[in-house]
Amino acid sequence: MQIWQRFVALKIQKSARDYAHAALHEIELLSAVAKGDPTNSKCVVRLLDHFKHVGPNGHHVCLVTEFLGDSLLRLIRYNRNKGIGLSRVKEICRSLLVGLDYLHSELGIIHTDLKPENVLLVSTINPAKDPVRSGFTPILDRPVGSQYGGTVISFSEKMLRMRARRAVAKISQRRVSLGGFAAEVEKERNLDGISLKCKIVDFGNACWGDHQLAVAGEIQTRQYRAPEVIIGSGYSYSADMWSFACIAFELATGDLLFAPKNCEGCSEDEDHLALMMETLGKMPRKVTAVSLVLSLVSYLNFPLILFLLSFRLLPQELVPRITLIGMVI
Repeated sequence: MQIWQRFVALKIQKSARDYAHAALHEIELLSAVAKGDPTNSKCVVRLLDHFKHVGPNGHHVCLVTEFLGDSLLRLIRYNRNKGIGLSRVKEICRSLLVGLDYLHSELGIIHTDLKPENVLLVSTINPAKDPVRSGFTPILDRPVGSQYGGTVISFSEKMLRMRARRAVAKISQRRVSLGGFAAEVEKERNLDGISLKCKIVDFGNACWGDHQLAVAGEIQTRQYRAPEVIIGSGYSYSADMWSFACIAFELATGDLLFAPKNCEGCSEDEDHLALMMETLGKMPRKVTAVSLVLSLVSYLNFPLILFLLSFRLLPQELVPRITLIGMVI
């Protein structure tokens, strides 16, 4: 496929076998996305081409996609975590829902890692950083450094740069504490003129709805993880919708809906579930029931489960599910 005279994004995967396998899986999914969306109107990133590159560390699978702008996370931070206003949230949600409906209903794909970092605006927040709008001509000359194009930086130079960044950060904090720049920091920025059309990206962890990842507990970033994933009761397209709702809340308020942490006497999962129930109330019985069945099958033998059922020591609505699992076992 010829893609000359245009800007593109290049994703270079690591050369390790697992990463290469994940990249090939992502190519399979993105190829299906592109094939079903010839007009490029479904709000999902478009794969243009792919190839393999041989470097000093092995073979790298490379994906060529359309050029997009800043992430929603950068947009949130650009507005100093103040929330972007409900009208703008609705505009972004419209694009996200178009993309999710296409993935779920037409293709049968579950993204499994929807978060602000994985949703990109079609253009950049700052027009000067958009090569199309700014008329910027990229410099393609190879930088001075190694034979593979990477600039060589010594360990001492890295340490000096880190110290310089820390010093700048401390100076900024002192200025804010003195009150000289406090008003400027707290003030919301003007978001007028920023295009909010966006696309879903990064399908490295995505899967087909009928061929899910082997370990469900590994999907989704913690703050956007659905309750059924946490308790291990299985997941489906609804996991993406949970993450979508968390993103909408974060866009509107600038804060995370759930920010669980390890605390004394409880795990991060337990704190996460507690936060959910504080906000939304008790979980539906069917969700916890499925989790109980899977836990029993994992840690107890099947005859013991039947014994517990016979004495009504387990909920009777679990009988059909346990019987089915027993037949499979």
